[in-house]
Amino acid sequence: MSEQANYIRWFNELTINDVPLVGGKNASLGEMYRELSPQGIQIPNGFAVTAEAYRYVLDQAQGWEALHQALDDLHHDDVADLASRARKAREIIYAAPFPADLELQIIGAFNQLKKQYGDELSVAVRSSATAEDLPTASFAGQQDTYLNIRGDQALLDACKRCFASLFTDRAIHYRIDQGFDHFKLALSIGIMKMVRSDLDASGVMFSLDTESGFRDVVFITGAYGLGENVVQGAVDPDEFYVHKPTFEQGHRAVLRRTLGAKKIKMVYSDGRTREPTRNIATSADERNRYCLNDADVLTLADYAIKIEKHYHSKPMDIEWAKDGLDGTLYIVQARPETVVSQLRGMVLEQYRLKQRAEPVVTGHAVGSKIASGNARIIEKLEQLNTFKAGDVLVADMTTPDWEPVMKIASAIITNRGGRTCHAAIVSRELGVPAVVGCDNATALIKHDSPVTVSCAEGDVGKVYSGLLDFDINSTDLSGLQRPKTKIMLNIGNPELAFKTSFLPNDGVGLARMEFIITEYIKAHPMALIHPERVQDVGEREQLAQLTRNYASAEDFFVQKLSEGVGTIAAAFYPKPVVVRMSDFKTNEYATLLGGRWFEFDEANPMIGFRGASRYIHPAYAEGFALECRAMKRVRDEMGLSNVILMIPFCRRVEEARKVLTYMAQLGLKRGEQGLEIYVMCEIPNNVIQIDAFSEYFDGFSIGSNDLTQLTLGVDRDSAIIAEDFDERDPGVKEMIRLAVDGARRNGKHCGLCGQAPSDYPEMAEFLVEIGIDSMSLNPDTVLQTTQLVLETERRLDRQLPR
Repeated sequence: MSEQANYIRWFNELTINDVPLVGGKNASLGEMYRELSPQGIQIPNGFAVTAEAYRYVLDQAQGWEALHQALDDLHHDDVADLASRARKAREIIYAAPFPADLELQIIGAFNQLKKQYGDELSVAVRSSATAEDLPTASFAGQQDTYLNIRGDQALLDACKRCFASLFTDRAIHYRIDQGFDHFKLALSIGIMKMVRSDLDASGVMFSLDTESGFRDVVFITGAYGLGENVVQGAVDPDEFYVHKPTFEQGHRAVLRRTLGAKKIKMVYSDGRTREPTRNIATSADERNRYCLNDADVLTLADYAIKIEKHYHSKPMDIEWAKDGLDGTLYIVQARPETVVSQLRGMVLEQYRLKQRAEPVVTGHAVGSKIASGNARIIEKLEQLNTFKAGDVLVADMTTPDWEPVMKIASAIITNRGGRTCHAAIVSRELGVPAVVGCDNATALIKHDSPVTVSCAEGDVGKVYSGLLDFDINSTDLSGLQRPKTKIMLNIGNPELAFKTSFLPNDGVGLARMEFIITEYIKAHPMALIHPERVQDVGEREQLAQLTRNYASAEDFFVQKLSEGVGTIAAAFYPKPVVVRMSDFKTNEYATLLGGRWFEFDEANPMIGFRGASRYIHPAYAEGFALECRAMKRVRDEMGLSNVILMIPFCRRVEEARKVLTYMAQLGLKRGEQGLEIYVMCEIPNNVIQIDAFSEYFDGFSIGSNDLTQLTLGVDRDSAIIAEDFDERDPGVKEMIRLAVDGARRNGKHCGLCGQAPSDYPEMAEFLVEIGIDSMSLNPDTVLQTTQLVLETERRLDRQLPR
């Protein structure tokens, strides 16, 4: 029978239904090669050696009984026993000779592939297990891949190694955990044209955000060289996001990007060693620039969206590679994303650190939890048996061999890796917080000392010395009604936007620019425009360093600000996101890089040169023009038309007219392309002249902090009279009531975005009673304030929306 059996299937012969025959990886490649190549997605051609070939090899060698002897009474939690039995199983398979007809079929198919790609063809040889990539079990990295394989004998040897890799320690352990029978599984092998990404870049992308589960973005990671470094986590990659809804409307813009360290790259070997690949250091120039240009990022996003749609809108985990010879972007693997997309239920867990401290190390946060335990630094596999349940694993990087201890760790910390590396993928799957890519965690964290690992503070994960106190709040959102009063959010940190979007909300009532300028831009806008006026050589050098990879310093400012604001707008799209133009005071502006050369000392900056007065003043008008350029990019190029702009601290009606005239000259004309412009209602004159201000603005947002300060005459920066600062004062409440009445009289939106309803339940009740349209709250108070608003509306017998 074996004479007639065909153990080869070409990609164009396979569909996703062929998992039992060729495993998940090959079935997916075949499906895409057949169905998605016509849509312009480039997939390297190749063929699968079927799972039947694996069974045939063992049948002919009579290896099944020996395998049973090696594995049947295995104690998989005994690391030493597991290692010795796994080694025995691999030896059995590696020693089994390939039948002659199977060898001929593999070599024959290889020669056929050479006819398509040329005699110098090298191939990637990839394992594809028959139970692989099921929606509930990710076999990522469980079996081996061999790259840059040339010649018949090398190919046959790589195939044999692939079959043997079904019995690595990690694969055996994983199957036992998942309840899979070793003897019902088989391994297929994928043999495909090697994409020459050793001469360019490669990486992994997901059709959702891996940390929050936010579905409206494509998340792309990449680094120079062959893709194994990104997959294994040996390198800290570049990261990019693209917003799917606006991309599909025809807007072509990268939503956000982060430059990774990319210290090494995997390339082909020079022939002096037996290994077909090796790692070399990347140059300073390569580290300082992104491995992909915007056009490439957008091509990959297009691929990801098409692949996800083909797989019935299931989130996908996709490997890509760019060929340095032909410049083409190829997809080399796609499988269902198996962690975030499997999360079910409507219970929201919010972790919050109760103590403040300086972190020992920082890296990429994986997940949003906090955990603590004894730090255990593991440098080599032999030390794994010293690891105790509840310890915090600290390592240079992890590989699938480490999974037995990762399962019992309370948290994971690595020197190397990005948010799609092995440690990140496994920790997500286990629901364990991880901080990856810390660079020097194994050097700075003390072995066997208590640490607290926090992934609850944004994209940056932090590791603190000692056991810090933290809270966990769990809320069932399934039955939560929505009040008639709009409940919006205050947010300034783009890193928290995707996670925060899952809170019940009606949009963002206050998105602050200041955080983005301070954290991502770091420099005073006028110092970027006029570096020649910065009289400190060191500061000028820092400005040059910040902007070195941009066509101009202005472009740097516009890109960073638009991507920060754009991320917040995308997270809540298409709900309204009210973005306040910058509202630094002179003393705050002066602390930015180069700022001291453009600011001056004011006795009371709180009521000084701030807000609208700056925008039309020669001392800052050019800086405001950059802010407007960034906001125009968010709305027009990124397509995030849900952004409403807001002017802070606008003292007089004439000032409002001048600011709006200037904005129109800068391409942001109220009413054009649906642009709405609000004003902060935070000065008594805004309330007194609300009818006049209504002619210039589409809505009002009451800033209760400044309105309280200016109604009561209390400097909110002054400690000595701090007790007199109280938003609940009858005079302040009357001001707020007059503002709400005035806005309603003029048919304008009126909300409140100050601290008061977050801090005082009675203020939230008061705002509902006077009929405010919306209140914008800090994320940590949204759930309880929503309940309070619902109760107040019921008490007032308001009709709840159906």
